[in-house]
Amino acid sequence: MILHPGVLGLLIGSGLVVALMLAGAVIGVRVLSGWDPSSASEHQLALERRTYLVSVLVSVALWIEIGSALLFIHTVDDLHELFVGAMCATGSLNANPVGWWVLATKAAMVLLFPVWIALNRLDQRAGDYPVVRLKYALLLALTPIALADFVLQLRYFRGIEPDIITSCCGSLFSESSGKVTGDVVSLPAGLTFPTFAATSVIFLAALAWTLLSRHPASKIVVTFLSPLVLAVGLIAIVSFISVAYYELPTHHCPFDLFQAGNLYVGYPLVTSLVVAVVAAFLPGIFLPVARRTSLGGLITKSERTWLTLSIAAYSLFIAFAAWPLVFGNLAWELM
Repeated sequence: MILHPGVLGLLIGSGLVVALMLAGAVIGVRVLSGWDPSSASEHQLALERRTYLVSVLVSVALWIEIGSALLFIHTVDDLHELFVGAMCATGSLNANPVGWWVLATKAAMVLLFPVWIALNRLDQRAGDYPVVRLKYALLLALTPIALADFVLQLRYFRGIEPDIITSCCGSLFSESSGKVTGDVVSLPAGLTFPTFAATSVIFLAALAWTLLSRHPASKIVVTFLSPLVLAVGLIAIVSFISVAYYELPTHHCPFDLFQAGNLYVGYPLVTSLVVAVVAAFLPGIFLPVARRTSLGGLITKSERTWLTLSIAAYSLFIAFAAWPLVFGNLAWELM
């Protein structure tokens, strides 16, 4: 199993990322204990040079980890053919429950790592490193997540055997599963669709309000709306969007959307939702940082980019979600 190209790519990439982040953490400890921007000592100059180099390498590493989330889904879906009873990534994940923890860790990295990347970019563009201590304190907090991701992936891939008989979609994404996914599946589309539509309208309106007014209150509203939008979007995918794509009322498994039979629509569908949510909560998160003189103007310029990106990404998510509802054969039945 370890020799599968996708598995090798994930483990090697994750190992390199952990190494880079640990190196960054070492520099972070030095920054937190001895950073003095007013000093012109040899120690301070050397620390500044190392900080810049490590920041670039860590940024690349974090982008790799963010991209690895999609590679992980692709890999576990590709592995399902090796297991009896598996028809998609659900079967591969059920073959070793540690896989679900890997998926959760990947989700955490996708949501948290962009915050550090954005903070690092602002800090480097400012020139005087106004948030270098905050940046490396955050890096120290994120490093254990990357380490956990590597360890969990190693345990997951080493712990699955091809002769395992596993369970797939029906045992998890059905009303009788007795799990949270079963509760989501049991929600009627007559409830989840209006909730999704209302949430989408409110979210886009709040983004437009924030983009036009730049009022601090609007940024806070959008930040608090973001996790709700993510939750509602994921519930909508399981509840009725996946069903509309499959044109099969009893099939709710979201992982089949990532297969060739559905034109890999799961990748742009989920990616656009996550990008929209992450870009939306950045302005609110950086409100305290914006009070620093050297960063205020940079953050103001970046906010326009973040909000515009969020509106575009969420509009794309709505387009992918609405396509089967408008043109599919189950559109009227679902409504």
